[in-house]
Amino acid sequence: MKAVERIAQHYLLKQLPKATAFVAMDGLVVDASDSWLNVFGIHPKNSAEINILHLYPERDGLRKKLSSNKSFSIRHQTGSGTMAKWFESTFAPWFDEKENVVGSIIQTDDISREMAMELELEKVNNILKTKSEVAQVGCWEYDIATEQLFWCEETKKIHMVPPSYHPNVADAIAFYKQGYSRNKISMLFHSAIHEGTPFNKKLTILTQTGEEKWVSVAGRPLSENGKIVKLFGTIQDITEQVTTETRIKQHQQLLTALIDNLPLNVFVKDLDSKKILVNKAECDYLGKSAKEVIGKTDFDHYDKEVAKISREEDLEVIRTLKPMLGKETISIKKDGQITYFLTSKIPLFDLEGKISGLIGIGMDITAMKKKEDQLRNLINITSVQNKKLINFAHIVSHNLRSHSANFSMLLKFLSEEKDEAEKAHIMTMLNQASDSLLETLENLNQVVDINTNVTLSKKPLNLNESIDKVRQNLSAFLEKNKVKIINNIPQDMVVWSVPAYLDSIILNLVTNAVKYRSPERSPIITMDAKKRNKTLIFSVSDNGLGIDLERYGDKIFGMYKTFHNRKDAKGIGLYIIKNQIEAMGGSITVNSEVDKGATFNVYFNEESK
Repeated sequence: MKAVERIAQHYLLKQLPKATAFVAMDGLVVDASDSWLNVFGIHPKNSAEINILHLYPERDGLRKKLSSNKSFSIRHQTGSGTMAKWFESTFAPWFDEKENVVGSIIQTDDISREMAMELELEKVNNILKTKSEVAQVGCWEYDIATEQLFWCEETKKIHMVPPSYHPNVADAIAFYKQGYSRNKISMLFHSAIHEGTPFNKKLTILTQTGEEKWVSVAGRPLSENGKIVKLFGTIQDITEQVTTETRIKQHQQLLTALIDNLPLNVFVKDLDSKKILVNKAECDYLGKSAKEVIGKTDFDHYDKEVAKISREEDLEVIRTLKPMLGKETISIKKDGQITYFLTSKIPLFDLEGKISGLIGIGMDITAMKKKEDQLRNLINITSVQNKKLINFAHIVSHNLRSHSANFSMLLKFLSEEKDEAEKAHIMTMLNQASDSLLETLENLNQVVDINTNVTLSKKPLNLNESIDKVRQNLSAFLEKNKVKIINNIPQDMVVWSVPAYLDSIILNLVTNAVKYRSPERSPIITMDAKKRNKTLIFSVSDNGLGIDLERYGDKIFGMYKTFHNRKDAKGIGLYIIKNQIEAMGGSITVNSEVDKGATFNVYFNEESK
């Protein structure tokens, strides 16, 4: 039975697809599969008396490892040149029934393909390492089958990790800044593996020390037999380049913003007086886009005679290389529009110092010219007013002198008169003269008031404090009418106003909202405020009866104008606050729908007057 069992075991081992052999302690092969014998080119008939110490390299080292009774592996090669093959044999202790080590079990795998790839990778890595050191470009490689990620030394330097660092895909992706960069590299990596899509992108990483860097990361899939097996790529620190580019863009944006927002027309012309650059003001003045202006001359936009003068100025600047500064010029566009400019033209030189064109700067002084005309008119008006003032002074002087003379004469008569009846009559005339003098003074005061502009004293006021004060004064009124006030105004909102006027404005708008409430619903008043440029807009909205603007739109702010049949409506409140607002340089508007409510918008000028 033992012999039959041994024969059966030998038969099974012989047919094993896995190259397997049983070896005694002295290295002699006890039994082996045909596939294992094939690895070493041994015919099954010649398998007797084979010692593995003659098959594997490093005989002494192998004998020592076998005697250690521990598992180990050896890589070895058979054949040479194109016929060379690489194998990996794994040795494990062989135990008998009593758990005594009686030899070794050997299993051998063909690793020719893996070795070829490793050798190829080593060549590539050596090349890349050399290039990386010179170009400061790191490389990386990802093996899809083993999920192993390799970083070269330069790549590790970029990520500021030690040379001993061994990355994996998750860690590598985690280096990218959270948000756009991390999401982008994840998608690019996924697309490269599953769709074979190469990539090259500028992204941001955070190094192990927390330093933020811009990197240019690229990846390309490597295929074998139509299947993607690896990803290979590069990474380069471009922080300095991106910083420089960003700084240049910022400077360009700053220069563009500065030029475009200058209240001046700026343009650059070449030697043929064709415009090669224009700012927004120049485009706005011409009413055309930059594309429509660039490449054109003044003859395309202006009156022929004006364009001719401009061309002669250009040629003079180009010829003499001397700037033309602050010359008053007249521009007449083809549509006949006349504009006055204060124009400067400065020669433009290229990098070699040769004249390449000119820079033009024009300041529109049309409004200034109009102001000059207005000033002349004002001087004339002032002259007339001065004459009127002199006349007024003469009238005052004459009237007061007449009254004075009359008083003097009556007082003289009174002092000389002896008759009591006549004295009484003179006293009556004195009283009449006094009343006449008072009436004259009152008339004169009225004239002064009409012709004098009163300067209003505006102050910065906290809008919410003024609202709270009005609400306190109207607390009983608001509570009685069950009014709900929604205040959306920021606590620190400040408005420039005459204090008494602001109180009056808020008071009238709130009381009107309650007075003209709808009987169908409880009154709700909403207050808002926002700033627009140098204007503060204060809005008061209600859900009341509303106003028919088509019918009463031009009468809302009129004196004694009412729009609802209420006995207590006087039509004076809105008239008063409109005059108060306009006296402070502001304005008021209204939006309203019948039975939906109204919104009053008060526009306050924020500049102190």
